Amino acid sequence: MDSLISAAASALAAGDPLSALKRVSLRDDAPALALRGIAMAQLGDLSRAQELLGNAARAFGDKEAMARARCSLAEAEIALVLRELGRSTERLGAARATLEAFGDVANAAHAGYLESRSLLLIGRLDEAEQVLASVDVLKLPLTSRVGYELVAAGIATRRIRAKAVRDALDRARTAAAGVGNAALKVEVDRAVQAFEAPAARLVERDGERLLRLGDVESLFASDALVVDACRNTVRRKTAAIPLASRPVLFLLMRVLGEAWPADASREELLVRTFRAREADESHRARLRVEIGRLREAIRPVAQIHATERGFVLEAHEAGQIAVLAPPVEDGHGDVLALLADGEAWSSSALALALDVSPRTVQRALETLAENGKVEWFGQGRARRWIATSVPGFPTSLLLPAAGVVA
Repeated sequence: MDSLISAAASALAAGDPLSALKRVSLRDDAPALALRGIAMAQLGDLSRAQELLGNAARAFGDKEAMARARCSLAEAEIALVLRELGRSTERLGAARATLEAFGDVANAAHAGYLESRSLLLIGRLDEAEQVLASVDVLKLPLTSRVGYELVAAGIATRRIRAKAVRDALDRARTAAAGVGNAALKVEVDRAVQAFEAPAARLVERDGERLLRLGDVESLFASDALVVDACRNTVRRKTAAIPLASRPVLFLLMRVLGEAWPADASREELLVRTFRAREADESHRARLRVEIGRLREAIRPVAQIHATERGFVLEAHEAGQIAVLAPPVEDGHGDVLALLADGEAWSSSALALALDVSPRTVQRALETLAENGKVEWFGQGRARRWIATSVPGFPTSLLLPAAGVVA
C-alpha cells in the first residue's frame, strides 16, 4: 500500500473524508476508487459512492477476492440505506461468504448484521433471526453493535416480545454511549420512543383504550379471542387464522367482535361490510353466504349464531372477545408505518416489503400525497418517498412480518 492510499485510509478512519479525497481524487486505480467511494458515502453523496465502489470492485477483479468483497459489502450497505432491498440482500450473502473464507471476521460479521437488517425490513423474520443468531457480536465493530441490537429489538417487536425488545434497546443504548456518536444515539432514542408509544387500540363495546407493546403481548397470552385488525388475523393463544386475503370475512368478524357480547344487526353488517345503505334481497343473500364462509373459517376458535335481528359471535370455552386496531386508522397505515423510519423509500422497495404489487403501492402513495401525508423527490426510477410527519402513532404491528402472525 503506497503512502497516499495509507494516508487517505487513515483520514477516513478518523472521519475526515475531505482530507482523504485530497489524496486520491485524481487516481483511478482500484484502492483509490474504493477510498473515494467511502469518502463520498461519508459526505452523503450515496449514488456517487455506490458508482465508485462498483467500479472499484470490478477493478480489483477475481485475483483480489477479499478486496472485491469489501467493496461489495460497502456497496450493499449503501444500497440498504437507499432501500434497494432485493439487491442488497443478495450482495451481502455473497460478500459474507467470501470474507469468512479469507478470515476477515470483523467485516464478515458486519455483513451478517446488515443481511439480517435487510431481511427484517422486508418482513422475513425467521431468516433475519437465523442470520442474526449466526453473527458473533464480539467480532463486530462498536458502531455495528448498536445496529445489531436495534435489529434484535426490531425482530422482537414484530414478534410481540416486550421484554426482549427492552433488553435489546438497553444494550443498544449502552453501546451507543460507548461509541460517542451523536447520530447513533439519535437512532437509538428514536427506537426507544417507538417502543414506548402506543402500539394498538383495544376497541370494546363501551369504549376504547390505547395499548403499549407489553399490553398487546399480555392480551395475546390471555384466553381472549382477539380480532387483530392490525394484521387482519383472528387468534386465540397459539391458534391463528389469517384473513388478510379475505377482507369481507375479516370486516364481518370485526363488526361481530365490536358488538360482542351483544349481537350485530343485519343492517349494520350490510352497511359496514358491503356499504349497502339500502339493502335488497341480493345483499341479504350475499350476507348469508359470507357468514357461512366465516363460520367455516373460524370454526377452530369460535362460532356464530343467528339471532332475531342479526348474528352474535361466541368464542369457544365462553372466553372474552377483544378487537385490536391500529392507534390511528386513516388509510394505508402499513405504508406509513414503513416510512415512519425516516428513510427515503422507492415504491418498488415498499412493494417488496409489503408483498404487494408496485401498482398497489403507487396508488396508496398517490392518495397519501394528495392528503399531505407523504412527499416525493427525484424522477423515474430515482424517485423516493418520505413521510411528511409521523401519522399519529406509527405502530410496529402494521409492519411486514411474512410467514408469522405474532
